[in-house]
This record gives sequence, structure tokens and C-alpha cells, in this order.
Amino acid sequence: MNAPRIALRDIALFERPVAFMRPFRFGAVTVNAAPQAFVRVELEVEGKGVFAGASAELMVPKWFDKRPHLEIADTVDELRQSLLIARDLYRAQSGFISAFGLHAACINDQIEACAKADIPPLAAAFGPAEIDKAVLDALLRGLGLNFFDGMAANVAGLTARLAPDLGDDDIAAFLAGRKRLQRVALRHTVGLDDVIEGEGGVADVRENSGSRYFKLKMNGDPEADAARLAKIGQALATLPYDYQVTLDANEQYADLNALGALVDRLGHDAALKPIASKLLYIEQPMPRDTTRSSPLGALSSRKFIIDEADDSWDAFPAAKALGYRGISSKSCKGFYKSIVNATRAAKWSAAGDAYFITGEDLTCQAGLGVQQDLALGALIGVTHAERNGHHYVDGFGEAPAEEAEAFLEAHPDLYRRDGDVIRLDIHDGDLLTGSLTSAGFASGAHPDWTALSPLQRPRTKILLEN
Repeated sequence: MNAPRIALRDIALFERPVAFMRPFRFGAVTVNAAPQAFVRVELEVEGKGVFAGASAELMVPKWFDKRPHLEIADTVDELRQSLLIARDLYRAQSGFISAFGLHAACINDQIEACAKADIPPLAAAFGPAEIDKAVLDALLRGLGLNFFDGMAANVAGLTARLAPDLGDDDIAAFLAGRKRLQRVALRHTVGLDDVIEGEGGVADVRENSGSRYFKLKMNGDPEADAARLAKIGQALATLPYDYQVTLDANEQYADLNALGALVDRLGHDAALKPIASKLLYIEQPMPRDTTRSSPLGALSSRKFIIDEADDSWDAFPAAKALGYRGISSKSCKGFYKSIVNATRAAKWSAAGDAYFITGEDLTCQAGLGVQQDLALGALIGVTHAERNGHHYVDGFGEAPAEEAEAFLEAHPDLYRRDGDVIRLDIHDGDLLTGSLTSAGFASGAHPDWTALSPLQRPRTKILLEN
């Protein structure tokens, strides 16, 4: 079946401030607040009419671009500019095209235009990633399909056009075989400033929401990280159930020597056994540029994945050649690429060694952000995913009460009322996906558009003008 064709009619960009309940320290930055971007598209589905779609994502500072000379505000402005450049490129496409065809027609020009504005590829991909989600939402609403059924039928028309190592049939077969995971386990984030021991610590059920998986941030100093991980291991060992952990350095390990020192400690330090014996993988240990020139060699006896280094459609095959076994899925990097990387992992694993895709969360907020990312993971087989938006932000944050109520009504298995606040509802450490099956991209509600501000104009860059 040919994919339905669409024609864009409008793209509107908005934002809302989000304050954190506690500082979130990862890598070399501490974040106390960040704006959330919202995209609203109107598109015509050929033969069906005009439909609206939406997406949302936090514009997290100093993750997409960690260059030290940039201020926090500069890195947020890069994401705003990425959205504005993508809006112009997508609007310039005329006539009917498939949803994925729209992405494929624009992505190379997006990377090039952003490079001219000194915006790196990871940040450049943010704009298309958000518009693509909103486009798919509108398409699925026009077809009366939910995300899982729609993607199984490949209504987006996803092909191997941007992944020549695969064939179109590989992707179609992978999608056709997908079944929605009914539950996705929550992986609890332990930031560098988070409490470790006692009340409010990692083993406190009021803090970890009953999680069986934990994501532990590291700062790139093998000695300091080992001491901190040993303390976390002591706390986790008091849990009345089994647990597993992942480690995330957010590019802080300078080189293979520093990383080797940590891996050696994990292998030989008895104090680290509660961590090392439960360790699933280590995420993005070195800077993205260093990663590309540093084969892991003997270190690949531990499983490593890339995250920030996943800034192109060929990043996973390149990382595989360096000894990496996995790659992260994040909606903010592009859901089409996540599906293609999951296809790769399945195909490579069928041929021998196991490769995998993981679910990582750059503080997906309650509402569209967390729902669309959760649905993506439940589609591609991510059994546990980092979920920290509920941990650092108080429910729906500054969203109007009516907006939060609308999401609670549409998704009663995903949210709960806690006094005056509507929060993510975690069931024995899991998130349920049953209500993500309404028509559209995983949401039975949309934001209150009248309560949002237009996307701010970037202050620090010169905008590309058509």
C-alpha cells in the first residue's frame, strides 16, 4: 500500500517556561528551569480534509551543544533557531508528499543551514524532530488511526532513503511485526546533586516510585565516580527487590585512558560489586568528537551505547564499528531515526552478537512530550526507559489546571490526582500504555494553545530568512 500523502498548510511554534522542583545536574551543567517548545501543524491529508497535530519537548540547555564558551541561554536559542529554520524549510515544500518524504526532503538542508549559523547537528535535528511528531499526529488523526496501528502499516512511508545500509523491506518488515508493549518500566534518574542515602535517597520508595531500574549520572573523574557509585550501591542493596542500573557520563570522560580506569574499577573493586553486578550498559562516556575517533577495543567487554554522538543517520553503524553495542532513542533526536536504529539492532542481532536500542529521557514533560516518547519506546521494544520529567518538575508545571485535567481525563492510566496536582501515575515501577491508543500520536488531548506564548526570537544568532 502506498503511504497516504499530505500537504502542509501551517506550522505554529510556541513555548512555556518550566521550573524544576530541584536542580538537575548532569555533565558539567546544573539546570533549574527550561522552556518547553510546542509545535502545532495543520495539514491536508489527501482525500480526507485538513487536520491539526501537535508535539512538545523541553528545550534543555547545554545538552545538544556543550561547548564551554556558550552561555546556557545561547544553547536554548540554538534550539529555537533550529525550530524556526525547520519551519521555513518544511513550509517551502509544496504539493502532496508522504510524512517521511517531507522529513527526508528537508533534513540535509536543515543540517547545512544550521551549520552556517554555527549550530551543531544534534541541535539542528531538534526542529525537524518536533515538526515530524506533530505532522504524524495530524496524519493519524486524519486517518482515524492510533500510533501503533498506523506505524505497523507504515502510514508515514518510512523508507531506507537516509539509511542505505538497510533496505525498504527491512524497515517495513520490522514495523509490521511490532506489538505495543503494555507496560514500560520506569528507570529512575539519580542526578549528580540528588540525595543518595536515607530519607529522599535512591532507595526511598517515595523518591524512586518503586523503580527496579536506575540511571546513575557520572562526572568523568574515575576516582570520584567510583566513590559515589559505591555509596549508591550500598543504598540500592537495601532494596527489598532486585534492581539493575545504567551509567551515564554525558560526554565527561576525556579519553579512553580515563574510561579504562573506571572500567577497571568496576571489574576489580569489591565496593563497586552492587553496581557492577547489576550494570546493563554505560552511556556516552566520552565527548562526541572523541567518540568518533576512539575504538573501544578491550573496553567493549562492557556494553556501551552512544547518545549525544547520535547526531546523524549513520551514527549507529559508525558506533558499531568502534565497538558500541547500542544507541539511545529520544524523541528530541527524531523518531524516524529511532525506528531505523531499532531495525538495525534487530537485523544485526539476528546475524549474531546482540545489539540494542534504549529509552533515554531528556526530561520529557507530562502531556505530549512524555506520551509520544513513551509510545515510541513501546513500539520499538524498549522495556524500560529513563523517565525524569516527573522527578524534577511538579506535575504539569505551569500548565493551566484545565489543560492538566484534559490529559487526566484522556489518559486515566497514565496520570493521577495528588491533592491539587496531577502527576504521572507509576504502577509498581511501570508506566501503562493502554490509553496511548487513541487516534493520533499517543494523545487524546492537546495543549491549551491560548495559554502558550509564541516561540521567542533567538537573541544570539542571525536567523536564516527565506
